[in-house]
Amino acid sequence: MSTAPAMRALELEQRWPAPRAPRPIVLIGAGGIANDAHLPAYRALGLEVRGCYDVDAARARATARRFEIARTYPDLAAACAEPGAVFDLALPPAAVAGVLAVLPRGAGVLIQKPFGMDLGAAGRLRELCRERALVAAVNFQLRYAPNMLALRALVERGDLGRIVEADVRVNCKMPWELWPFLRGLPRMELVLHSIHYLDLLRALLGAQHGEPRAVWARTVRHPDAPQLASSRSSAILDFGDDVRCCLSIHHHHAHGPAHEASELRIEGTRGAAIARMGVNLDYPRGRPDALEVALDGQGWREVPLAGSWFPDAFRGPMSNLQRFLAGDDAQLWTAVDDAWRTMALVEACYASDASGGTPLPADAAQPSDARGGRA
Repeated sequence: MSTAPAMRALELEQRWPAPRAPRPIVLIGAGGIANDAHLPAYRALGLEVRGCYDVDAARARATARRFEIARTYPDLAAACAEPGAVFDLALPPAAVAGVLAVLPRGAGVLIQKPFGMDLGAAGRLRELCRERALVAAVNFQLRYAPNMLALRALVERGDLGRIVEADVRVNCKMPWELWPFLRGLPRMELVLHSIHYLDLLRALLGAQHGEPRAVWARTVRHPDAPQLASSRSSAILDFGDDVRCCLSIHHHHAHGPAHEASELRIEGTRGAAIARMGVNLDYPRGRPDALEVALDGQGWREVPLAGSWFPDAFRGPMSNLQRFLAGDDAQLWTAVDDAWRTMALVEACYASDASGGTPLPADAAQPSDARGGRA
């Protein structure tokens, strides 16, 4: 039996090509995600971050010192006046519309996910981008993680055959206390975390199966975190009659690392792959990502990776945006129209959760005792 597919699996493209003529970046929002992921990724690429702005001026100055950024701006107007810049909006969803409204017309902009907290907000943000002719993408960066780009190549080359199984399983201890702003939000887990997996499944399965036809979902609280709207979710995505696609997400596993999990399993008619997302394990330090593949019955092999989701995946959305602006990439992979479709899937999950499951049929002849017999 030929070993060519197994050998090619070790030579998969894992990084989006870097911009050939990069534009300067203006960072708007200097919080944790910018410091932990955006800026390290841009520094690794050699991209110039010309300046940063934050409503907390002290936080902006601290970020500028840490990453040797030349300028901090006294106000949003000054930040938006930087000529020729691409704008990176590392902001909470509620703050995005106000910034989009004052960006230069026609500017390139990368918007931190999610694309609003519900589909109505996503629609308004999309319309605002259209009105101002913004070249806008949303930072759904898990698509660009090295193991996920490699997995995408396997799917697109046909090495796995027709995809018939896709399963995301996360069983970990997430330190929600790191994000106090989550308390009291009406929506939490699906729109702020599992949205990554929903978006990824759309991207990976979409080429073969199109958009999901329907979804069944349930998202629930945990007794240890009553202040959170939800922190555990299950979902089944309908991609067709021969595809089983599901998510099982549990963020409160408090029984040690031995049986923690954070992985995506894909199986096709010719092969299978398991991709580990290490950042969820021992967050925020995380563990390395991984990718194992089994092709044409030749057993499992590990693919050497060129990095992990955090921070390496954050190179991809900015590279794609800048290359699209320069005409080097034909497609803006997470453009706002595509991001809206991910938000539509999230909204469908919440609608399914609200509608409830199918009640069990009632038994007209109720038993008179617990054993089901008669008195």
